[in-house]
Amino acid sequence: MDRRKFVRSAGIGTAVAAAATVAAPAIAQSMPEIKWRLASSFPKSLDTIFGAGEHFAKRVAALTDNKFQIRVFAAGEIVPGLQVLDSVQNGTVELGHTASYYYVGKDPTFCFDTAAPFGLNTRQHNAWVHHGGGLELMREFYKDYNCTSFLMSHTGAQMGGWWRKEIKTPEDLKGVKMRIGGFAGQVMAKLGVVPQQIAGGEIYPALEKGTIDAAEWVGPYDDQKLGFNKVAPNYYYPGWWEGGAALTLFVGLKAWDSLPPLYKEAIASACDETTNWSVAKYDAQNPRALRELVAAGTKLQPFPQPVLEACYKAAQELYAETSAKNPKFKKVFDSWKAFRDDQILWFRVAEGTFDNFMARLSAQNRL
Repeated sequence: MDRRKFVRSAGIGTAVAAAATVAAPAIAQSMPEIKWRLASSFPKSLDTIFGAGEHFAKRVAALTDNKFQIRVFAAGEIVPGLQVLDSVQNGTVELGHTASYYYVGKDPTFCFDTAAPFGLNTRQHNAWVHHGGGLELMREFYKDYNCTSFLMSHTGAQMGGWWRKEIKTPEDLKGVKMRIGGFAGQVMAKLGVVPQQIAGGEIYPALEKGTIDAAEWVGPYDDQKLGFNKVAPNYYYPGWWEGGAALTLFVGLKAWDSLPPLYKEAIASACDETTNWSVAKYDAQNPRALRELVAAGTKLQPFPQPVLEACYKAAQELYAETSAKNPKFKKVFDSWKAFRDDQILWFRVAEGTFDNFMARLSAQNRL
């Protein structure tokens, strides 16, 4: 080996290493220390849906050398669970993690960022948000509320909730007081249900006391934690109002504009990571929880087809009525529906055929 060539190469390597050693602290020192607060709509007992906020905060800290610290507050610690959007809009907190459809009372357009009846599944919703124009449409809408937004966590397809009595026909829905969020409550109202908007941590006592007759939340893992099986025996599926329920990170516009570009990228990356984390965790935990619920006496059953057909008909009527009187809703709905219809055609070819075949094998105990 040429000793002089080696020495020269080694010298360059040493210089580069030294420069990197100097550069890393220099970059870190130039990054401002920022402390923000995040208000969650969810109780601490739910380690996936509330835990998504904690996971997000940890990732942001890690990506910014702990310079950007976000403290997560459960529902009720700063504001009630259903007032998270308002707290971001008025600047009480910089961030809010919530289900956008909690705010359909302000405008029904909010429903699309979480889930709309007979809509997109988890993968389809992610595709609409990131590659179908959904993110841009919703951000344009959210400007009126002094916020920008990110998709941050997903529950997957949800269950049809817990009912005190069996539902055999559409007539059985009449007069039922049900905790159900978002646009779906308005669909149910067309069939005689009395919808109730209740935050997650307040559902169990309402169901236990008989203030409500039925309640939907997420799925087996969360529902078991909240103890719904102790006060309502009938567990229905599917949650046709949430084929895939997404949660939103709201960021106040003033707070967002104040961030350095690197911190904005940290938020975006942490949101994507958290979404993947939450879907995977729910998928991993739900099967065991469902087995345990059934073993403990839960009566698991599908909604009868006539009930689903009646709900679908009511949903289509409501979409048409709302589109006719709300231009903002119609703009998002038209994009969402066209994307959904294409996705259903594609999923029928490969995903649906494969899933249905495997489901038949499972039903026949052949797996």
